[in-house]
Amino acid sequence: MFSSLLITLREGIEASLIIGIMLAYLVRTGNRQYFKQVWLGTGLAVLASLIAGTAISVTAGELEGRAEEIFEGTATILAAVVLTWMIFWMRRQSLNIKASLQAEMQTAMQGGAALGLVLLAFVAVVREGVETALFLFAANSTAESPAAFISGGLIGLFLAVLIGYGIYRGTARLNLRAFFNVTGLLLILFAAGLLAHGIHEFNEAGLIPEIVEHVWDTNGVVPEGSTFGRFLTALFGYNGNPSLSEVVGYLAYMAVVFWAYLRPAKAPLAK
Repeated sequence: MFSSLLITLREGIEASLIIGIMLAYLVRTGNRQYFKQVWLGTGLAVLASLIAGTAISVTAGELEGRAEEIFEGTATILAAVVLTWMIFWMRRQSLNIKASLQAEMQTAMQGGAALGLVLLAFVAVVREGVETALFLFAANSTAESPAAFISGGLIGLFLAVLIGYGIYRGTARLNLRAFFNVTGLLLILFAAGLLAHGIHEFNEAGLIPEIVEHVWDTNGVVPEGSTFGRFLTALFGYNGNPSLSEVVGYLAYMAVVFWAYLRPAKAPLAK
């Protein structure tokens, strides 16, 4: 539940932040007539995201055996890579995202191209939507239960919409930079778990050697099937008896990414 909530809350706030800034800017500049273009782009992005999520699920459901293991391993590792990129991208963009987005909107409106606002909203939201679909698919393989997973995702989206509305109304007191920093740390742990799970699937498919089949076995202490074990698996990729390649991949990822993340962030250069 917590893994899906974290994903949809984080991605939902990013999308809500962008839409909130766009709408607030249109109000402030007396261009409310462009609201429909922003909402049209947002609606098309949501539709495209649902189609992408459905395509991923249907493709996975038609595969069996080794092909399924390869597909799931590839999707999970890809999700870890994209999630890591997104964490660092948002960390940099959060320093001046408002000014950058407003400059792009001004350019679109000065050109008299309402289509530009539709595309701007679409591209901004569809990126978050497709990422969310990929992350949720990867996280679903380690979810505590389908009901808890879906509930967590819906709660995250609901909270993201509320925060986005607060940003638009100018009443939100959430420190977005602190929020993205804290959730970024949690998502790094989550991405490390996705990477380890992807390596596990490739171990099963015979694409990556295990080296040592089981480095340790803690299932006697914290069984993977227990409530706490499922929670750890869903959020941090817990495996009670991991292979050596899983352990090496997990620790190497954590060492490199945490080192890079804890370095001072630099704002992107202005164009």
